[in-house]
Amino acid sequence: MQCAKTATVKEALSKWEEKTKEKASEAKEIKLYGQIPPIEKMDPSLATLSCCEKLSLSTNCIEKITNLNGLKNLKILSLSRNNIKNLTGLEAVGDTLEELWISYNLIDKLKGVSSMQKLKVLYMSNNLVKDWGTLRSSTESLSVLEKQSTDGNWLDEASKRLPNLRKLDGEGIKRTCF
Repeated sequence: MQCAKTATVKEALSKWEEKTKEKASEAKEIKLYGQIPPIEKMDPSLATLSCCEKLSLSTNCIEKITNLNGLKNLKILSLSRNNIKNLTGLEAVGDTLEELWISYNLIDKLKGVSSMQKLKVLYMSNNLVKDWGTLRSSTESLSVLEKQSTDGNWLDEASKRLPNLRKLDGEGIKRTCF
């Protein structure tokens, strides 16, 4: 997706406040998806969203995940349909994030997912993942998953390595007790 004219998060938040009559700094849910003009960068104004639990920045032109440090209560982050190439930058919300929606991006490596201790739902279909990296505390590389993804069996392997995960690309994860 090429983006000619773009907006900042600060500008989008200002429009959101006008429309909703709420203060962004006090809101639990903020929807900035499909902005016209689209948001290109996750700028420092995101740090003001300390109460936010659910943030949607889908369908914009964001290339890099940044400036999440102030989002101490963030549980759900939606970044689908952007131009994101990697997951670095998620470490700042690793202790609180429960759902990550990153489908339809340009992600080729899963590095960064392992920092999310409470992740239960991960939507990541329609990306370019080639390097599965190492997830969680597993010492085994997920290169096995890359091979298995052609067979469609990687869901089982991903669920083993992300023990709190409950859904992956909309599919419920079944746990087997031994």
